[in-house]
Amino acid sequence: MNEGLRQGGGAITVEADVILHAMNPDLVTPPDKDVDLCQSYVEGLLQNDQGFSPSPVSEKEYLLDGRPMENNRSQKGNGSYFSSDDQFPLSNDKGIVPQNCTSNETHNGARAKVSYSTDSAIQAKQETDWSDLKSNFEVRDSSQEAEKTQHQEETDLVIEVGGQKINAHKSVLAEKSDYFKARLSRDILKVKGLSYKTLTTLVDYVYTSQMNVSKANIVDVITGAKILQMPCAVQAAMDSMSEQITAENCYEILNIAKKQRLSELKETAYGFMSDNFLQVLKDPSVYGRLNGSERDLILKKRLNGRQTLMVAEINDVFDRVGSRPASRCSSRPQSPLSGGSLEDNHMIYNFNETANDWRPLTSMPEDINTKGCGICTMYNYLFVAGGIKGYGEKGKVSDKVFCYNPITNNWAEIKPLTQARSQLKLVSMDGYLYAIGGECLFTVEKYDPRMDRWTSVAPLPKGAFAVAHEATTCGGELYVSGGSLFYRLLKYDTKRDEWQECPYNNSRKKSSDMVAFKSFIYRFDVNREQGITVVKYNSIVKMWHDCASQKLGSHLPFRCAVIGNCIYCVNKSQTLQFVVEEDNAFFVEEMLRAPLEAKGVLFPFVLTLPEKPEKVT
Repeated sequence: MNEGLRQGGGAITVEADVILHAMNPDLVTPPDKDVDLCQSYVEGLLQNDQGFSPSPVSEKEYLLDGRPMENNRSQKGNGSYFSSDDQFPLSNDKGIVPQNCTSNETHNGARAKVSYSTDSAIQAKQETDWSDLKSNFEVRDSSQEAEKTQHQEETDLVIEVGGQKINAHKSVLAEKSDYFKARLSRDILKVKGLSYKTLTTLVDYVYTSQMNVSKANIVDVITGAKILQMPCAVQAAMDSMSEQITAENCYEILNIAKKQRLSELKETAYGFMSDNFLQVLKDPSVYGRLNGSERDLILKKRLNGRQTLMVAEINDVFDRVGSRPASRCSSRPQSPLSGGSLEDNHMIYNFNETANDWRPLTSMPEDINTKGCGICTMYNYLFVAGGIKGYGEKGKVSDKVFCYNPITNNWAEIKPLTQARSQLKLVSMDGYLYAIGGECLFTVEKYDPRMDRWTSVAPLPKGAFAVAHEATTCGGELYVSGGSLFYRLLKYDTKRDEWQECPYNNSRKKSSDMVAFKSFIYRFDVNREQGITVVKYNSIVKMWHDCASQKLGSHLPFRCAVIGNCIYCVNKSQTLQFVVEEDNAFFVEEMLRAPLEAKGVLFPFVLTLPEKPEKVT
């Protein structure tokens, strides 16, 4: 607060909590005989007498009940004194008064500070400063009155529910609720059909956009949101519950939704089961209690979306573990990720057809051994098994198995193989994974995701395929070919648990890859001089036929993946399209862009991505 200046050089300062109407001048007495402070001085001060001129006094601070201010002030560098309690700061120039200041100690409602100065410059400012002092009190009073009025006008609706009341704003509620919008004319509104606690939750959501729901109140909140015609609140409750659903409580929430006929909550529960299908599949207390149509539903939901061509970066296998001399190993061309870069994270890229470009989707965990691993897809998961960690004598064959969920963008480690393998083939058929062979291995094992267990099945015939064999499934049967005997084809009979010989083919070339489409198996043989030769095997009539050939372009080995009636042949230098029609099959002349940024050997596969922005990690 500003100093008020008396004519003749007296400076008067009235501090924070002065309440003018509360004072009685008769109660004020001089606290010190040496100070000429009389009743007329206080009267002149309180009556705002412009002609008032008190006697000169030395600077002291008084409470207006006549007692001096002692032990309650601190001296500033400019010689002014302030109460250590909250009070208005003094200003010699503008007289600005903060609004929310209070004094912890008052007597008779106010206190005053009186000082005397002989500075003639101060005397000249008396009229202006005294006017500012008066103006400051008027501003403070008007501000307090405005705050009081504003508080009274804060809410314009009283909602009564269950004998309790909630104060709110009509306009705010009407924005998100047709129920309140249709009742804007009412100042008091009685709501039936929901509890006070539920209504509080919904009103809080309207004001904060935060939905506070749990398994205990989700039914009441959704029911109440429907009564109040708040579809946004229903969706918010679903979204909130989606974050709270776990594999342990998803069936319980589904059961609640069924009993209460809450279709939105039921779809949310099904959605969680679909997104986390493998985890649910392993739990008999969840998957075992679903009926057949529900099982089909959550799997169908999982496969909804766009089928997308992808590639995984893996490492070449140049040498046998610990057997090849270092000089021979170093004399061969190395993969960009061989040696020290083996431990770096390998990427997975997906192909964007619109942009004709490859884009990163996710990185593979460091624990995955990409050298000599087996890769396949099942239930819209990517599985990576086995491989070799390290090189030379320090190389170690792995039994670890990982899976990637493209819907949640998460990696997880599942049950390991019963036998460590490298250069194996991993394929899926009828809801099982098959790990076939490997370097110097003829054994085969099968993974049951419901039991979360690997079990051994009939091994490959001895002497059949040492390494570099190819495998695929066709018509519910498992086929293996390639390896050291290029022309040989074996079929696994799941009912008899045995391997059977199929007719030989005439090709003596090295197979690049083998894939199935409908009832045919297409085998791609690559020769640097003759180009690409495609032969096909009819699994019904059990006969081989020549199919197509391609002599132009790069003839480096590639891997294949099928989307629709197109077989994509992918390596680092090109992406070919082999189209299969009813009576014809051919290579498309125009090649797609190759994943040039990818490193190492590329393994193509197909996953279904949800219709939402792709995540990059």
